[in-house]
Amino acid sequence: MSFVPINAEDFVMSADSITSTLWSNNETSLTVFTTGSSATNNAYLPVYGVNTISNTDLPQFTISYGQVNGTGSAPINPAIAGLSPSRITYGQFRTLVNGDENTNFNFGTGNTNSPDIFIINVSRANYKEKLFLSTFNLALSSSTNSITLTNNSKDVTSLTYCDAGRVFDIVSGSNGSATISKPSSSPTAGYTVSGSYGKFLPDVGLIILNPRALALNANNGGISLNIPTSNNTTNLGTINTNLYNAINSGRNIGGFQLNSEETITSDYIFVRIKNSDFNYTTNPSMISGSGEFNFPSLVNNPQTYITTVGMYNDNNELLAVAKLSKPLVKDFTKEALVRVKLDF
Repeated sequence: MSFVPINAEDFVMSADSITSTLWSNNETSLTVFTTGSSATNNAYLPVYGVNTISNTDLPQFTISYGQVNGTGSAPINPAIAGLSPSRITYGQFRTLVNGDENTNFNFGTGNTNSPDIFIINVSRANYKEKLFLSTFNLALSSSTNSITLTNNSKDVTSLTYCDAGRVFDIVSGSNGSATISKPSSSPTAGYTVSGSYGKFLPDVGLIILNPRALALNANNGGISLNIPTSNNTTNLGTINTNLYNAINSGRNIGGFQLNSEETITSDYIFVRIKNSDFNYTTNPSMISGSGEFNFPSLVNNPQTYITTVGMYNDNNELLAVAKLSKPLVKDFTKEALVRVKLDF
């Protein structure tokens, strides 16, 4: 068997970004929303993208509400004040995003120490690696106002990281850019007097919304969303349903648009075949019992057909095999360059 050494300059690495649809049925925009009636009493409200839920349907995302002191849901144990599902949810995502259990969510000027959050958790089965930044558009509507939210990925010049990876502000606007217009009370276009509309975490599939911004009236950029007041023990499912209704009402003005993104890393290996290499076949059937060529023309005019390239280590152990799309004719008058692509 013939071998050709591969040098360092024959290796090239490449990373390509592959985008795909996020929602079921290859949809880029989710405009049908359904949730089971029994789910309204749960801490997490699953939302489906079908009109009628069947046993085979999977939720597209879930909605949950967290409050730092446990407001908004009854205590799990009446003997322990404040230990409620909303407090547990807040603590869970505070630790995931901020990395500790003492730093509350900071949505910017007007709400730097937010006592509560809404969480939209995109189903992990819907994407391979991360969410595609500039495709995020979420329409929310109520009887008083309608807004479209996006992230500010196109407006920032440097990335911000947290314990859950990259993090971006959620602002009013579209396709990764904040809107130019703003409420008179807002200090910055796309923001409110209660800070940003939330945080977008593409690497973990999380959208964390700022309830204080959504609760503002239309003049201040909100949708007058009903959220719990102090010491309120409203059924947690009802709170989640309030946000669900706002999402469902926004289906006619854009719905929930979002795609996924995956980085494919490839190794390219260039196999250089000189004119003097691989011209003689190693097929034993070409040699007669007396040691002569069965085809005398191959003595002075050898010719082979290359169909496979094998990658070996220094111990001559086969590591990978690359198949050519069609046989490659090789003789002393021809040289070849075969590019082998390894995806992982």
